Amino acid sequence: MSLSASSPSALMTSKCPITRLKPRLPFLTVVLCAFSFLALFYTERITFFSSISIFKLKSCPRKPAPSKTKGEKPTAEERSTNPLTDDRFEFDAEECNIANGKWVFNRSMKPLYTDQSCPYLDRQVSCVKNGRKDSDYRQWEWQPEDCTLARFNAEIALNKVRGKRLMFVGDSLQRGQWQSFVCMVEWMIPADKKSLNRGSFLSVFTAEEYNATIEFYWAPFLVHSNSDNPIIGDPKQRILRVDSVAKHSKYWTNVDILVFNSYVWWMSVAKIKSVWGSFENGEEGYEEFDTPIAYTMGLKTWANWVDSNVNPNMTRVFFTTMSPTHTRSMDWGRVNGSKCFNETKPIRNRNFWGSGSDKGMMSVVSKIVNKMKVPVTFINITQLSDYRIDAHSSIFTETNGKLLTAEQKADPLRHADCIHWCLPGVPDTWNQILFAHL
Repeated sequence: MSLSASSPSALMTSKCPITRLKPRLPFLTVVLCAFSFLALFYTERITFFSSISIFKLKSCPRKPAPSKTKGEKPTAEERSTNPLTDDRFEFDAEECNIANGKWVFNRSMKPLYTDQSCPYLDRQVSCVKNGRKDSDYRQWEWQPEDCTLARFNAEIALNKVRGKRLMFVGDSLQRGQWQSFVCMVEWMIPADKKSLNRGSFLSVFTAEEYNATIEFYWAPFLVHSNSDNPIIGDPKQRILRVDSVAKHSKYWTNVDILVFNSYVWWMSVAKIKSVWGSFENGEEGYEEFDTPIAYTMGLKTWANWVDSNVNPNMTRVFFTTMSPTHTRSMDWGRVNGSKCFNETKPIRNRNFWGSGSDKGMMSVVSKIVNKMKVPVTFINITQLSDYRIDAHSSIFTETNGKLLTAEQKADPLRHADCIHWCLPGVPDTWNQILFAHL
């Protein structure tokens, strides 16, 4: 008897006419027929569910490929090329440690803009326009270990800020993040529907069709200083009002999304001159504090303003963590190096932490924010940026409003800028993280 060629009904009529059993039919014959029917029915049911039901079920989280040794996770490169080994979850701000990951080279990744295509970039960050020949620094993609960070989508980003004011507040590094965000979305907007007005403190990009503005406000210390504008070149001559943000904060009111940053300017000297009330007493009225103490006082003043003036139901507040500097090539084992000059690849050592990132200063921000009433979301960019010794503007930049001369370029140990970043570049990833939080 062939089970595959028979149906339950055929089996019943041809082999087991149960309805016409005679009383003298041996009992064993009845039992065998019953078992034959059940076996065929079971086989047909299994075939039916295998072909229809099981493969329509939602798949379980994918596990690493069998070739991996027990407990070893697939690398980011393997997961990016083989979806069967990708067990990362979609980005969740509460679950994903964005700092835990690696840079993966992706030749197919196309920046949303270039320093030739975006008209809003400063020369300070326009590295290719300033003569940089290599471009691999634009092809590295940050991949968190445990989650998938969505690509920046200009159309979705513009819709997220529709009818809103998005303002970046801080120093020139924050200005770079602002320019990056503007360049990542402006190409979608018709020329007659966008504009940029630059000011000494406030610069505003307007997207008319979206009734939105993307703004930058210059406040390198967040608190008021005598070096806000014009800038005092000698850090030892700078004096801060660590108890006041009043001069700046009047521009922060009624903003829907605030993104703050303040770090590099505090690190210029070991002690910072601070006053209370006003600058009228000048040199006679200041006190000197160790930088971490002055930083703590200044950020507490900022935090008090946020808690007193921001309605969390109306305004979202972000803080971009410190942008690392790379001025000491000894940090990554380049004994005879010239800071970040001539570096073309990120650092691959997962445990790397350079001298340009001060964990003590980072902990100051964390402690203060954790005590605030208004929720503040960190844009955690420090660890991922610390690997990118290759992405600074280096000698392909300007100083004092002028491009570096050939003589200056020949002396990178003195003139290479290992603080600011080329655009497009690393700040695009910062905005990718911000975009994921919006």
